[in-house]
Amino acid sequence: MAPSFLEIGLEAGRRWEELTNGQRPWIRIGTALCGEAAGADAVVAAVESELANQSVSAGVSRVGCLGLCFAEPLVDVLLPGGHRIFYGNVAPEDVAEIVSFHVAGGTPVTSKALGYIAEEGSDAPVPDGIPDLNQHPMRVWENRIVLRNAGNIDPTDIYQYVANGGYQALHKSLTNLSAEETLEEVKGSGLRGRGGAAFPTAVKWSFLAGNPAPEKYVLCNCEEGDPGAFNDKNILESDPNTLLEGVIIAGYATGASKGYIFVRHGHDGPIDRIRAAVSQAQELGLLGDNIMGSDFSYDVEVALTGDSYVAGEETALMEAIEGKRSMPRYRPPFPAQIGLFGKPTNINNVKTLSYVPEIVSRGGEWFAGIGHDTSTGTAILCLSGAFTYTGMVEVPLGINLKDVIYEAAGGMKDGKELKLLQTGGPLGGVLGADSVDILLDFEILRAAGAIVGSGGIIAADETTCVVDLTRSLIAFCQYESCGKCFPCRMGMSHLLEVLERICDLKGTDDDLALMRSIGENMQAGSLCGHGQLGFNPVSSALRYFRPEFETHIVENSCPTGTCSLPRFSPALSRR
Repeated sequence: MAPSFLEIGLEAGRRWEELTNGQRPWIRIGTALCGEAAGADAVVAAVESELANQSVSAGVSRVGCLGLCFAEPLVDVLLPGGHRIFYGNVAPEDVAEIVSFHVAGGTPVTSKALGYIAEEGSDAPVPDGIPDLNQHPMRVWENRIVLRNAGNIDPTDIYQYVANGGYQALHKSLTNLSAEETLEEVKGSGLRGRGGAAFPTAVKWSFLAGNPAPEKYVLCNCEEGDPGAFNDKNILESDPNTLLEGVIIAGYATGASKGYIFVRHGHDGPIDRIRAAVSQAQELGLLGDNIMGSDFSYDVEVALTGDSYVAGEETALMEAIEGKRSMPRYRPPFPAQIGLFGKPTNINNVKTLSYVPEIVSRGGEWFAGIGHDTSTGTAILCLSGAFTYTGMVEVPLGINLKDVIYEAAGGMKDGKELKLLQTGGPLGGVLGADSVDILLDFEILRAAGAIVGSGGIIAADETTCVVDLTRSLIAFCQYESCGKCFPCRMGMSHLLEVLERICDLKGTDDDLALMRSIGENMQAGSLCGHGQLGFNPVSSALRYFRPEFETHIVENSCPTGTCSLPRFSPALSRR
């Protein structure tokens, strides 16, 4: 028999107290994809080996990403009664000194420390010579809602999630709120989809809630194939239970009978950790029959697909789960009428569903008080490219994009100048450096020719050729087109051929008008957003950098010299 939620909470509190206020040091090491890529696995092995060699007793946990990807591998040391000390860019050869002086000796290695975070309730003195990590530029602008536990808890231990307020929102819904009242909280929050379309979440849920069918599904989309976007995967790696709790609450609010979490095959870290979360929730009775003693029964399955960018489109996602090739369906009927396996279905992004527990717990009005106008809440941004600080931040919507670039991300590295931002994934847009003094708002960014999209922001300095960058984006879109509809299949190929010609310095005077004609036909005739938005990179690049295109065509030269270099030409690679 599963324990009661009170029993789960008591056990979680006991375990957390032992970790944070026990007699042993607690060492947390970031092992999300960014940490692994930087060598975190070798650091974990070195820590465990050195603890054994020095006969030091300490707890070691693999945690997710704190967001400071530029500093990975990150090692976080908490001594009994002390504060958390973070070491950045740790190599295996650094471990012996950290274990010897800090873990065993109690003296932080100041020369290698990135910063400290004061532990709540600790009266220990602030460590000398080590900066407050919360004052780091990447953290000072943050308002962490979805990422509140990222880098702090072991993502494979459900008890650590519960100890930090986890599943309280689900308990509140099942014991104090009806399904309709839960839906009203989400409606009052103004939450909009974070997958790219920014559609009001409660409106989408109401379509499914209003369908009386006895069997209905909630789908969570973690396909996330955008270059430069990694926040969905990070949530699954760092705090999978916050997503899982959101999926369960969505099922309760809409009267669904089952949930699916859809992840691209090959992303082993996110897959393993969300599967562990589902398994542990089932063991504790947080999934299954009569959850928390209520009349609500619900289960969740993790579904995988092969590499397919278009599988991120909601109807193609359903095709993939059904075992078919990932290709969009015609609409109507819409998923809330006929969706997965012919049953009514709702599809939401990972980030969208991950906001739900805090919205239900704190109230929709609280969430609506964050952000700007109808863009409520926060945005999780992935900062990559030529920034000084690369990684992930969760900032309030309505913040000036200029502050994100020049403050949170530290501006351009090596003293170079910002030339452009590429936002919202390959179907998003390009912004010139003189156009970034705008608010991070769904409508404002769209009007500027860019979108928030999946949250990716890639910076490029003055050494980047806009034409070549645009060619690369369209090459990606052309390769990832599923080929179902002619305007997208041929339009992408035709756009790429024109851009290849311009990059080869063989463009013609008619090429810019030709690309616009192709793009307009794609927008009008494509079945899904891949084709409808496929001209965005070109149109936004022309909006801000038309003279650079004209220099390539009229003067047969590339201002940066990029297009004079040998390169691989993918234009006909799929034919």
